[in-house]
Amino acid sequence: MADVQLSLRDTRVEDYLNDKLQTTADLEGLDTLLENVQTQQELLKQQLLEAEKDLAESTKASEEHTSALLQQARTFKKQQADIDRRLLIVTRSETSDDAIGKFDSEIKVLQQLDIATAYVELLAQVEDLSVEARCNFKSSPQAALQPYLRLQKLAIALKEAQPAAEDAAPHLVDHVEKTAQHLWKQMKDAFASDFEKVLTRMKWPGKDVTLAGSLKQEWTEEVEKLLELQEPELNIQSDQIKPHEEPLVLLPLEVMVKPLDQRFQYHFSGDRPTNKLDKPEYFLSHVMGLLNNYDEFFATHLQPLLRKRFKTSNLSMTSIFINSTSALITALLPMLRRKVFGVIPQIAKQPQLLSHFIHELMSFDISLRDEWGYDGGCGIEGWKGLTWEVLVKKDWFGRWLEVEKTFALSRYQNIIDPPESFEIDYESVEPSATKPTNAAIRVNDLLETITDRYRPLPSFSQKLRFLIDIQIAIFDLFHIRLVSFLDEYLMDTSSLFSTVQGVSSHGTKQKLPTDGLLGLERLVRVYGSAEYLEKKMRDWSDDVFFLELWEELQDRARANTSQGPKKKNLAGNMTVEHVADKTSAAVGNEEGGGALFDETAGAYRRLRVRTESVITDSFVQQIRSSLSAYTKINPWSVLSSASAGDEMSLAISAELDAPIGLLSSFLSFLANALAQAPLRRIARQVALAIQTLLWDNVLMFRAFSHAGAKQFGRDIRGIWEVVDRFVGAGQGEVGMRRLAEGLVLLELDGGAGEGEAEGLKLKDVERRLFRDNESGREVLEEIGLEMLSENDARSVLRKRIDMND
Repeated sequence: MADVQLSLRDTRVEDYLNDKLQTTADLEGLDTLLENVQTQQELLKQQLLEAEKDLAESTKASEEHTSALLQQARTFKKQQADIDRRLLIVTRSETSDDAIGKFDSEIKVLQQLDIATAYVELLAQVEDLSVEARCNFKSSPQAALQPYLRLQKLAIALKEAQPAAEDAAPHLVDHVEKTAQHLWKQMKDAFASDFEKVLTRMKWPGKDVTLAGSLKQEWTEEVEKLLELQEPELNIQSDQIKPHEEPLVLLPLEVMVKPLDQRFQYHFSGDRPTNKLDKPEYFLSHVMGLLNNYDEFFATHLQPLLRKRFKTSNLSMTSIFINSTSALITALLPMLRRKVFGVIPQIAKQPQLLSHFIHELMSFDISLRDEWGYDGGCGIEGWKGLTWEVLVKKDWFGRWLEVEKTFALSRYQNIIDPPESFEIDYESVEPSATKPTNAAIRVNDLLETITDRYRPLPSFSQKLRFLIDIQIAIFDLFHIRLVSFLDEYLMDTSSLFSTVQGVSSHGTKQKLPTDGLLGLERLVRVYGSAEYLEKKMRDWSDDVFFLELWEELQDRARANTSQGPKKKNLAGNMTVEHVADKTSAAVGNEEGGGALFDETAGAYRRLRVRTESVITDSFVQQIRSSLSAYTKINPWSVLSSASAGDEMSLAISAELDAPIGLLSSFLSFLANALAQAPLRRIARQVALAIQTLLWDNVLMFRAFSHAGAKQFGRDIRGIWEVVDRFVGAGQGEVGMRRLAEGLVLLELDGGAGEGEAEGLKLKDVERRLFRDNESGREVLEEIGLEMLSENDARSVLRKRIDMND
């Protein structure tokens, strides 16, 4: 083993020398290297000596610590034996375990005695504070406040400590609270009595109120006493004011409002002429009058005192305590609340009075919020209002909604029942817009009135129920009515229905006209009503009120959906699915989009599109029927150039007079009744139908001389003139592009003339057109024809009887 260690040491020495002496030049530093090695050796020896010394000291300390522990253990055993001996003597027990049990029970008795002593001392303190306050508040009210405030703080501290103490002393807390409350009432009554004497001398609340000199000083002192008395209570509520709770009234204002309350009761109770159930505006306007009359007084005299006392406390952030106007409103609300809650049960079974009462109350709430800036001390959440208290806290919303729905449906029925209600109104909208019926306009006005009814409601659920139960319900009813009108028209046009009607009951139901302007007007009434209300719903969807309602609906629906099986109804008994079915399929959609009236507006849009299609079909059917006689004449091949003459001097064929008259009357009516876009859509479809009829039954079915072609062209241009007159310049030709290009070819002749492409003659066009398709396309493009194919063009030219001349 020693040989191995020696070998390892030699190896390390060799490695060290190889590292330090790598070149011949390194030998010159050999002395320095030896000195460094010796220095390191001395340092290592010194460290070894210090380590040996530390080891010796640690060993000695460990031995001393062990000895001390042994001594402490012996001492503890001796003390334990002594304690056991003493416990046996004190408790007269035979064993130490029995002695410990008896000793613990005696300790608990002592602890209970300490608690009872503290309990009695606290009761004595409470009694002392109460006696001190009662002794002073008559002779020195200011001195009485200090013991009362200490008592109030003590009551608050005890109540706050109860949860931590597991409600250990409920009777003590109750006693202290009742003592404080009783003392507070005594002091309040005394201070209020003193304040009332000052108010009497200043002639409050008369018109000639005087507040100057020493009287003002007395008034200020009494106000400050009452505020100081109430401040602890105010501090408690300032952190806990909720929109659904009634806030505290400042004591000075409570005293000052008392004569105003008495005056209010005099005027608005019993059989006074001012106390009428159908005139809630009387007492509401009376309260507004009080605000207008006394707000300046309180702003001048009370506001500085409130700011001085509360500006550095938490109360400075609560408007009803720091702002004199809000404080005055808060003081007036209790008498108004008492009156409102008393009236509601009396008018609950009288729908007209209940509706009027709620409407007036909402207007009053809006006035307080908007004109007087009243927030009930709730800050951002805002004051919910007396209306909310009536509808939610007193649970009158269901009855009011029922009344409003009954009224709305009654007014809706009165709108649609008169025969003239579905007459077209040409004056209520812009001349360029589609004209609605009187019924559509009045239904929209009714729905806007309903919106104004529930717009001020603070509750989302109430707004949503109004929207779905009344507004959308009326939209749906009117949609059903319009659909029934359209279905009746289609049934009247059915040959089977006409036959059945003719056989049964000898016409007990009068059949309305389906042809002519009267039939067309029936359809336009439906179309105009549907488009008008559809646009109104789109406009409403962009209204701030409905946008906010939609956003809140989306937030609630998404939150509801995320709850999984624990989903709750959105409002009342309305589920997310029910609301989505009535409003928009996008309800609860995470991707956004959608609007409140999507479903209803979509139904009206589908009705509008369907009605437009029926209008077009009816128009086309009647114009085709009218053109039947024209398609049967065949003078086109026998007309001579002498009879043709100049095209502009040609008269339109007599057989076309009736179709042009029908087209003119229909388009004239539609131009007045419809906006430009639907008018052009319908006119274009009619033009296409005329083009198809004349192309198939005249142009492709008859042979034409050059004069016949000119006459046919004159007839077609006569139709275009009618279309252009009512639809817009060039619309007739645009709607019959194929027929127009066919006329260009049909009217070609060997000489120059109107209707002929300059530089091209009939024979030239014929030769190039029939040569091949490429040549045919070139000549058509040269003429400027885009719609016609080469085969269509050849078919047109074949109809010229002089093609083979």
